[in-house]
Amino acid sequence: MQPEQSDVIDLAKAKLGGETAKIPWRELQRFFAQGRAIHVAKGLDLVEVALAVNRDDAEQVQRWTIQGQVERVSDAVARHWIEVDALVWAVVVRPWVLVQPLE
Repeated sequence: MQPEQSDVIDLAKAKLGGETAKIPWRELQRFFAQGRAIHVAKGLDLVEVALAVNRDDAEQVQRWTIQGQVERVSDAVARHWIEVDALVWAVVVRPWVLVQPLE
C-alpha cells in the first residue's frame, strides 16, 4: 500500500470513528423499518466494517455476511433490543446505519 493511500485510509477511519455514537436502539427504528439497519456482530471492529462498506469492499463485506457477522437487523433482534431498551454503537454509512450491541 502506498503511503498516500495509507494516509487516506487512516483519515477515513478517524472520520468514521468520530462519527460513532452510543444511541438507544428505539431511536433507530425508522432505519430498521426501511431495511437499512445493519447488525455488526460483537468481536468485529465497527469502524473497520464501516470503512469496508464506505469503500465498497464487497469481497470483505461478503465474507462477513457469509460468516453471519454482518447482516440486516432481524425482526427477532430488533424486538429483543426494544424489550431490553438496548443501547447500541452506531455509525452512518449512507444509506446504511451500522449497529453493534454494547458489551
